[in-house]
Amino acid sequence: MSTQPPDPPAKPPKLIDGAFLFILALALGSGAAVFWLKGADRFTQILLHDLGLSLALLPKIAAGVVIATALPFLLPRERVLALIGPESGLRGLAIATAAGAVFPGGPSVTYPLTIGLMAAGADLGAGVALVSGWVLFGLNRTLIWELSFLPAHFVALRVALSLPAPILMGLIVRRAMRTGAER
Repeated sequence: MSTQPPDPPAKPPKLIDGAFLFILALALGSGAAVFWLKGADRFTQILLHDLGLSLALLPKIAAGVVIATALPFLLPRERVLALIGPESGLRGLAIATAAGAVFPGGPSVTYPLTIGLMAAGADLGAGVALVSGWVLFGLNRTLIWELSFLPAHFVALRVALSLPAPILMGLIVRRAMRTGAER
């Protein structure tokens, strides 16, 4: 079993792209609106709060990126392909959904782990099922928040109605990827 990571992409992604420019314009416009409507003191207060939040999130994001970078080297590609690769079928999508449900933490952990698994051999359909499983069935949120505030039968019904969603989304993505590859 080889633990070699996949070949790197042909060209690195752009640091500044349309999405970045859109977010930057939105942030600058929002900041200017707050400055104009609420004044310099409120603008400064919000800016300092947001900078503090960014500094608090930075270590989590950095750890997530390190994990995502290391996963392809740590996981045997053949095993990942067999479990959640493009040919893993419904079983692979169910495994990805279950993995998403048990992933601890928020998006700073889940998204890098998903990217790392995809670099290690998981396909886009499994990635979608994994993230969808995390969003819909996150055990931490379901056990601590939902069952603390909502009746158990309500939570059980929500989970039961949501069960097919990640697998169906994964199947749709896989079919779209196959259709696109055939063209």
